[in-house]
Amino acid sequence: MANTDQHCADAGRTQSLNELMSDHAESLFTYVRALVRDHHLAEDIVQETFLRAWRHTHRLPCGGSPLRDWLTSVARDLAVTSLRECAAQRESIEPEFDVSQPDHADAAVATAEAITLLRRLPEEHRAVLLHTYLAGRTTHQTARALGVPVRTVRSWQRWALSTLRASCRTP
Repeated sequence: MANTDQHCADAGRTQSLNELMSDHAESLFTYVRALVRDHHLAEDIVQETFLRAWRHTHRLPCGGSPLRDWLTSVARDLAVTSLRECAAQRESIEPEFDVSQPDHADAAVATAEAITLLRRLPEEHRAVLLHTYLAGRTTHQTARALGVPVRTVRSWQRWALSTLRASCRTP
């Protein structure tokens, strides 16, 4: 019966699960905590180790070093599996793009407000802003496109921007 390979039968065990936990939980937790470097994960692994010991009482070696070795081996396997799962989960969760992208809702609201303000302008002033700001044309190109002098384009542009600024300030 002193053979280290001998397994204890469920009914013939000398230690209850509570005794097993009180004898080995602290040292097993310290070991697992050093492996996973996470207090809560280490607690979960130790609990799962004792749960497996309870489920497989027929496979437990009788007391002493063989029993401690069995518990340590199960805990190490659980720790390695947990670390692999955590690493795989981090890889699948990490986005391939920068998550600090600006919110597009703000841009949509700003665009809608800009369109509303532009519609309040007279047609020729709105046309000047569309040509110079949206189409990227110079005042000379805008003057040619609209068939008006360059000074008129500059005047309408100044007036349109002034009106838009005043509209933005008032609620």
